[in-house]
Amino acid sequence: MRLKIVLAAFAVFSGILLVRYAAIMLMGEHISMRSQISLPPVERGPILDRNGKILAIQTRLDSVTAWVPWVTNPPETARLLAEALGMNEENLLSRFSENQGFLYIKRKISPTESGRVQAYLTEGKLEGISLEPEFGRNYPNRTLASHLIGYVGVDNIGLDGLEYTFNQELSPPVVGQDTDLVLGNQVFLTIDMQVQYAMESIAEETLKTHKASSVMILVMEAKTGEMLGYAALPNYDPNVISNLRPEQTKNKPISLLYEPGSVFKVFSLAAALELGGITPHSTFYCNGYYETTGGDGRKIRIGCLGRHGTVNIERILNLSCNAGAAYASDTIDAESFHYMLGHFGFGESTGIPLNGEEEGMLRPPGLWSPRSKPTIAIGQEISVTAMQMMKAATALANEGIILQPHIVKKIVSPEGKLVKEYEREPLKQLLSPGSAQDIVNYMASVTETGTGKKAALEGIRISTKTGTAQTIDPATGKYSETAFVASCLALFPTEDPRIIAYVVIESPRGGEYYGGRIAAPVIGEVANFLIPYLGISRAGETLIDHPGRITVPRMSLPEITAVVPDFTGYSKRSLLPLLRRGDLKVFLNGSGWVWKQDPPPGTAFTEGMTLSLELR
Repeated sequence: MRLKIVLAAFAVFSGILLVRYAAIMLMGEHISMRSQISLPPVERGPILDRNGKILAIQTRLDSVTAWVPWVTNPPETARLLAEALGMNEENLLSRFSENQGFLYIKRKISPTESGRVQAYLTEGKLEGISLEPEFGRNYPNRTLASHLIGYVGVDNIGLDGLEYTFNQELSPPVVGQDTDLVLGNQVFLTIDMQVQYAMESIAEETLKTHKASSVMILVMEAKTGEMLGYAALPNYDPNVISNLRPEQTKNKPISLLYEPGSVFKVFSLAAALELGGITPHSTFYCNGYYETTGGDGRKIRIGCLGRHGTVNIERILNLSCNAGAAYASDTIDAESFHYMLGHFGFGESTGIPLNGEEEGMLRPPGLWSPRSKPTIAIGQEISVTAMQMMKAATALANEGIILQPHIVKKIVSPEGKLVKEYEREPLKQLLSPGSAQDIVNYMASVTETGTGKKAALEGIRISTKTGTAQTIDPATGKYSETAFVASCLALFPTEDPRIIAYVVIESPRGGEYYGGRIAAPVIGEVANFLIPYLGISRAGETLIDHPGRITVPRMSLPEITAVVPDFTGYSKRSLLPLLRRGDLKVFLNGSGWVWKQDPPPGTAFTEGMTLSLELR
C-alpha cells in the first residue's frame, strides 16, 4: 500500500513536471518565435545647434557576425578577420572554440574594414561570417560641446548627456509601428556652434596658460535663459569612448561643487538690499577685518584683503571687501537670508535636463554656527555649481525675475512639425527692479576701477565681480594652501544686460590664481568675441543692419545692329538667347562670364558670321 501511494504520488508529481516543462517549452518556442519577428529599425534623430548645424547624426555601419557551426576553417577565418579588422588572431580563434552559436566578432566597423571583409566574403574565404548593417552615431565636430551632447553605446542607446536624457525623443519606441523604418525626432539646442567653438578655443588657451585642472566658460542670453555657449575642459571625443577617463567625462558646470568666493557677494548684498537690512546709502567701517561677539561671548573675526575704511555697497563690491559684506549680513536675520539664497537657486538643482547634476550645499539656519551668516555672505561655507551661479544671475539681468536656464530650444518631428518648444520661463520675482539694477550698476564700477579692470573694453560698460576661493584638501580636511578656484561673473551691456558670462578656472598652477588677474581677462576675450558677433552696440562703432539678402539686377543682352556689341561681363546663362539666332553662329567656350570675344566689339556685323565667346 505504501509503495502504491509513493508510485501514485510520483506519477502525479511527474505529470505536473511534464505539464510545466511543456509550458516552458511552449513559452520558450513562443519567445523564440517572437525573437524572429523583425521589428522595424529606429533611425535616431539628429541633435542640432540653434541654427540647424549638425552636432550628432545617425550613420549606418556594418557589424561582423559569425554563426559558429558554419565556420568550417576557424584558424584561417581567424587569420583573415584579424588582418582585416586589426584584431588578435589567437583571441578570435579561442572565441570560435568557446562559442557554439551566434557571435559578434566586431560591431560597427569602419567603412575601410567593411571593404576588406566584403572582399574576402566575395572570394568565398569567410564561411559562416556575415556583415550585418547597424545604425551608429557620428559626432562630426568631435569634442565640441561633448559634455552637453553626451554619447551612445554600441546598441545606439544614450548613455550620457542629452543623448541620455532625451533618448525617448531621439529614439522613440517601435511598438505598434507599421513601417519599415522608425524615425526619431530632431532636438535643437540653444547653443550657437560659432559661440561654442570660440568659447572652447578661449578655454583651451586658458587651460594651457594657467596650467589649470579645468576651465569652464558659460554664456547665456540674459533675457531668455538660453545657453549660447557651454565650454568645459577637459572634454572628450564621443566618437571614441572606449578609453575615456573619469576626469574627461565629468560634466563640471553641473557637478563640480566649490565655494564661490567673492563673486557670491553680489547675491548676498542683493538679498540684504531686498530685505531692507541695507540701502544704497548704508555704510560700514573696515579696519582690515570683521569682528563681532558670538552668543557664547567669544570673539568672531574674519580677515579682509585690506583696510578699506568706510565702505558702501558699491565700494564693498569694488574692493571685494570681506568685512563690509559680513557687516551687511548682520542687518538681516538668518532665516530671511537663507530664504533669499534658496530662491536664488542655491542648495537645489537648476533643473537643466542633464544627468549628474549636483544640488550644492546650503545648510538650514538651524545648523549654522555663530560665524556662518557672515562667512556665507563672503562666499564661504556654501558650495555651488557654475550653472547655479548662472541661474542666480538671471535675477540681476531681468529686473529681479529669476529665469529657468534652457539648453534645448525645440523638438521637431521627422516631418518638420514642431513637437515642443522651450520658451522663456520666469520662476519668481525675487528682487525689485531697483535693487537688481543697483547691483548691476555697482558691478560696473568693479570693471572700471576695481578687481575686474582686466575685463574692461572700450565703448561698452561691462558689469563684473571676481572671486578667488580656496578648496578643501581631501588629505587634511582643511583649506589647501595651493589649490584655488578663480572666477569672474559678467553681465553686459550694463544699461540693459543681454549676456551673462561666467568663467571658472579650477586649480591654476601657472603662478597666478586671483580671479581678478586670470579670470577677468578671459571675460574680456569672451565679450570681445560676442559683442560684434551678436551685434551689440558699442560706442564709437557704426552698426549696419543688413537682412542678408541682395538683389542682382537681370542683365539684358545688348542689341546686335550694324556692329558686334561688347559682350564682356555677361554670364553664360544670359548668352543663351544668342544660340537661337538663325543669322549668327555662336560658340561658347568655358564657364562663368565673358572675358574675351572674337571678333572684337565694333566689328561690322554680317549675316552668318561666327562669334566666339571665351568665358571664365
